[in-house]
Amino acid sequence: MTTTLFAQPYDISATGFYFETVEEYDNQVGKAVNDYGEQIEEFEIQFIDGEALDAELAKSWSLSQGNFSTFFEAVENWDDDRKHRYIIAVGECGYGHDEIADDPNQLDIDIYYVDSLRELAEQFVDEGLYGPIPAAVQFYIDYEAMARDLAIDFSETEIAGERLVYACR
Repeated sequence: MTTTLFAQPYDISATGFYFETVEEYDNQVGKAVNDYGEQIEEFEIQFIDGEALDAELAKSWSLSQGNFSTFFEAVENWDDDRKHRYIIAVGECGYGHDEIADDPNQLDIDIYYVDSLRELAEQFVDEGLYGPIPAAVQFYIDYEAMARDLAIDFSETEIAGERLVYACR
């Protein structure tokens, strides 16, 4: 699916335009004039259409004239995990765009593709994180209590309809 952005002029007497590539933007921005024939220089860049994950990425990216070209590159080249990592880092962990735009994978953020902290607790038990658990005891594990303990370090979020559990380190 293509990603469509809109360049909304700050000048109220001018009309904006849709674009899907940097080249389209460059071509149309040179033709943008207001009702008095004056060249338009400043635009608000808005996400219009594309994948739901890319819409979430656009919100975190704080699109502008100065960074939409790198946004297009990220949409095209980043995998979903890298996009999730960026969205969580900026939206939840307090990182700035300039700190991580080049490589959000460098951050120490743990992401688990589970629906809840309880499910994460169950996964940790299954993976043996709490050590070997005898079969006779497995039915007595209080996953709710474990989930409450995990809430100290982990948080839940939803990105583009997908629930995730993460920890910012």
